Amino acid sequence: METVAGVPDSLGYVFSFLFGAAIGSFLNVVIHRVPNEESIVFPNSACPRCGSSIKPYDNVPIASWLILRGKCRNCSEPISIRYPAVELLTALLFVSVYWQIGFGAFLPIALVFVSSMIALVFIDAEHMILPNVITYPLLIFAVLIRLIFPQFFAGAYIDDIGRWPLGETWNYSPILVSVAGGVLGAVVGGGFLWLVGEIWKRLRGVDAMGLGDVKMMAAVGMLLGWRLTILSTFLGAFAGAVIGIVLISRQKDKDMQTQIPFGIFLGIGSVIALLFGDRLVSWYLSTFVY
Repeated sequence: METVAGVPDSLGYVFSFLFGAAIGSFLNVVIHRVPNEESIVFPNSACPRCGSSIKPYDNVPIASWLILRGKCRNCSEPISIRYPAVELLTALLFVSVYWQIGFGAFLPIALVFVSSMIALVFIDAEHMILPNVITYPLLIFAVLIRLIFPQFFAGAYIDDIGRWPLGETWNYSPILVSVAGGVLGAVVGGGFLWLVGEIWKRLRGVDAMGLGDVKMMAAVGMLLGWRLTILSTFLGAFAGAVIGIVLISRQKDKDMQTQIPFGIFLGIGSVIALLFGDRLVSWYLSTFVY
């Protein structure tokens, strides 16, 4: 930011935190209302117990929850700690995105991606669903980025352009190469999960995962490309397996059919892949392959 806008880079971090906290407040609305098929615009937020509208001064991200000590001003109904947690998490992730990506053209795209993952993770954790009203727009958004970015920024911000197998196709239209990479990523992400779920269903007669996971990873693959999508899936599967083993080990009845919302771990893996994926893949290849 100091180079581009002529202001101290520290202001970029401060703005990222404040902007992230504000977006986190909006994400709380999305997380609460979308699963209930309610409008995210109207009506204004209100206490679920007394019905009183939340005043603007009681809706300041993070700070209002602390000042009110986690209770409604009118009826003292406890306010879930999830609200400041989402706001703080979003603020910290926005700072992390700015730190890793910098003040460039891909920054707002990365922030939209991270915001979508946060909403999906928390909705899946509470309701075990990944709503189409989030996954479909995210997929469309990724397609548009694949179409538009190559016209202005070449492959500087998209991981798979210039790498195998797309590295062999540079003589073709940059847009065609970009879209082909996105389609490959979507097939790798969504197609792999669909195939695993279908095989498990045929072998065990039960659904291993919902189509929401497939749609989510298709969108992730369309934007991040096949390399980072494989990394996202691996990180999600590893984390999910560890948590699953812990949960099953604590059950008196060792039920192997315990349901775990896989979207939580896929979302976390996707954010890690966005922020650190290229370096993680390079480290793995240089350490264990080359």
